[in-house]
Amino acid sequence: MVNSSTELVIEAGRTERQYWQDLWRYRELFYFLAWRDILVRYKQTIIGMAWALIRPFLTMVVFTIVFGKLAKLPSEGAPYPILVFAAMLPWQFFANALSECSNSLITNANLISKVYFPRLIVPASAVVVSFVDFMISGMILLGLMAWYDFLPSWRVLTLPLFIIIAAAAAMGAGLWLAALNVKYRDFRYIVPFIVQFGLYISPVGFSSTVVPERWRLLYSLNPMVGVIDGFRWAILGGETKLSWPEFSFSVGLVALLFVSGIWYFRKMERTFADVI
Repeated sequence: MVNSSTELVIEAGRTERQYWQDLWRYRELFYFLAWRDILVRYKQTIIGMAWALIRPFLTMVVFTIVFGKLAKLPSEGAPYPILVFAAMLPWQFFANALSECSNSLITNANLISKVYFPRLIVPASAVVVSFVDFMISGMILLGLMAWYDFLPSWRVLTLPLFIIIAAAAAMGAGLWLAALNVKYRDFRYIVPFIVQFGLYISPVGFSSTVVPERWRLLYSLNPMVGVIDGFRWAILGGETKLSWPEFSFSVGLVALLFVSGIWYFRKMERTFADVI
């Protein structure tokens, strides 16, 4: 993966001093792992990447019926399916990336135990695979907008910022779980529960405005609340408002999660090859 003309010198303390430079040196391994995972993800499936469309679409239909038709919750002035799918996009991205990140070190155990490279490449490549699913699922949102003749406002230009925040949340939590999963395999059973439970406590099927005002800050302890509110603010425009104190609180938590995730992963990284 590394250019054959490049000389690799192994010396005491080198890994710590040049870790971040090594991430760049091994960028081709990063590309390879991401591309391999994309190919493997839908290998031997009949409809291939269409699975990336079916799952969020069916979830959106169920949430629209339950929360929009039966519970008649407010839709912030937008068609309810668009309200749901504007939240389904970041949630599916987060959930898929979290699951892939947490298992990435175990599924690449043979590679990790045999050769040196910055292990951070493995969970980072897993996030890229989930981002591909995210981009494919975005076609459903475009289809819904065309169906309901819904035009986004200028706010949609800020969407990349919220995508970065969603990726940071997934990467931060994923690094924690990936490192813990190496030592404690119980986490392979805990992660699906976290994803399923998180779907229902996050404002995916409903707007976070239905949460009483006095509980909003506490509700924002869930970092995906700020991410989802940001997506809706950017995509729906119009009557949709973003509560900046709660949003700032959520973003602060995401930053803390991301930084602490890297710190813990780096702390445990030297033991991966022995434990795994």
